[in-house]
Amino acid sequence: MEITQATAAELLRAMEQNELSCVEVTQAFLDAIQTRDVAVQAFLHVDPERALQQAEAVDQKRRNGQSLGRLGGLPVAVKDVLCTQGQPTTCASRMLQNFVPPYDAHVIERLKAEDAVLLGKTNMDEFAMGSSTENSAFQKTRNPWNLEHAPGGSSGGSAAAVAAGMAPIAVGSDTGGSIRQPASFCGVVGMKPTYGRVSRYGLVAYASSLDQIGPFANDVHGAALLMEVLAGYDSRDSTCADRPVPRYTERLDQPLDGLRIGIVEEHFTEGLDAEVESAVQDALKIYESLGARIEKVRLPHSRYAVATYYLIAPSEASSNLARYDGVHYGFRAQQFSNMVDMYSTTRGEGFGAEVKRRIMLGTYALSAGYYDAYYLKALKVLRLIRRDFDEAFAKVDVIAGPVSPTPAFRIGELVDDPLAMYLSDIYTISANLAGIPGISIPAGLSREGLPIGLQLMAPPFEEERLLRAARMFERETDWHRRRPKLMLTPQAGE
Repeated sequence: MEITQATAAELLRAMEQNELSCVEVTQAFLDAIQTRDVAVQAFLHVDPERALQQAEAVDQKRRNGQSLGRLGGLPVAVKDVLCTQGQPTTCASRMLQNFVPPYDAHVIERLKAEDAVLLGKTNMDEFAMGSSTENSAFQKTRNPWNLEHAPGGSSGGSAAAVAAGMAPIAVGSDTGGSIRQPASFCGVVGMKPTYGRVSRYGLVAYASSLDQIGPFANDVHGAALLMEVLAGYDSRDSTCADRPVPRYTERLDQPLDGLRIGIVEEHFTEGLDAEVESAVQDALKIYESLGARIEKVRLPHSRYAVATYYLIAPSEASSNLARYDGVHYGFRAQQFSNMVDMYSTTRGEGFGAEVKRRIMLGTYALSAGYYDAYYLKALKVLRLIRRDFDEAFAKVDVIAGPVSPTPAFRIGELVDDPLAMYLSDIYTISANLAGIPGISIPAGLSREGLPIGLQLMAPPFEEERLLRAARMFERETDWHRRRPKLMLTPQAGE
């Protein structure tokens, strides 16, 4: 078995049967990072020594016959928006370039408790604001399928790490599609859970009412396994739901009888790439062959989702990012004449262009005389979008459709066109506004050999239904087993 091409389940089985040690598995992924990440640039921080120490501790527990957690020595990559005690957490921003948190985020605590091995922190769009991972202050991550193309964003580093075989599973965050869109671009599985299913304690905030943490993996089982670990109640997050977490992996292979799949008429209109539409239609035919019933549903207010999102999210960002002022912690400008100048110069130098753009959008929308016209109206439309989903799910079990209008675009192609970049999330944003779970699964390749994802969405807290529906498709296809040439071709030093 080629370690870096194996699924999470295959690696766990090999370690449990003593065919591989955790140290061997961890070293294989560290070697892959050393050779492949020169090209991909998915990681901002890697700590080989600490990772190997964690791996040795897992091996020691296994040798002693001690019980191990559910991740049992699986290496994990973590988006650099989650606090990790004693290790840098930069949010890919100069503002936090030297920040080392004194505590772990809740999900990091959960990973450690379940015996994961933390490989390192992955690159992202600065403060999770972007759809291409080009907004990082430190480096541009590239798509392992074609290094001239973007991996998506803002969790592009985590998606690219899994796609390139540098981690079997990874953690990302999704505010408007930041897990699902890069999962689609990179040909991996990525899931945004229901808002409140996973604690946001220790997640550096972008838009607090929309942010959610979720898994990446190279198959549905890996995503389900990681979801079991990430999900659960945490009293430190007041929005975290106190609900039991199912063992998603136990019923994963049980097909959903009489599955009703909704197709949104508004999703198949002008702007949708023909190859993406064809891949989605082919996927629906596979579901029909499995006994699923396809029904048309309407989400009439989805046309306002992008406008609504880009009022609510920047408004919350304007508030959340006010704390980065050069006084409390983080970056401070070296040259300033007085305190007011220190604030403005610090924020001017510390934030990148996209972050500044969204702060200004949000500050404007919240300002006196404009609050009612923009922010308050956006909240009202958000309620209408949620109601549309409630009515649709009264008729169907899941909603299927595209993840992004196109396969991965070229690096630099949309940098000077913010609106076009924002529209790349047109099919994912509404799930965040409605607070419902969504998943992207590999469903095809374009003529250029770039991955195309299929998006499934389900009612709140129906992650099990979503994962089982995704697994139904995965069992009938081999798209999730395709690997980019970068991963299959030995790199220098391998």
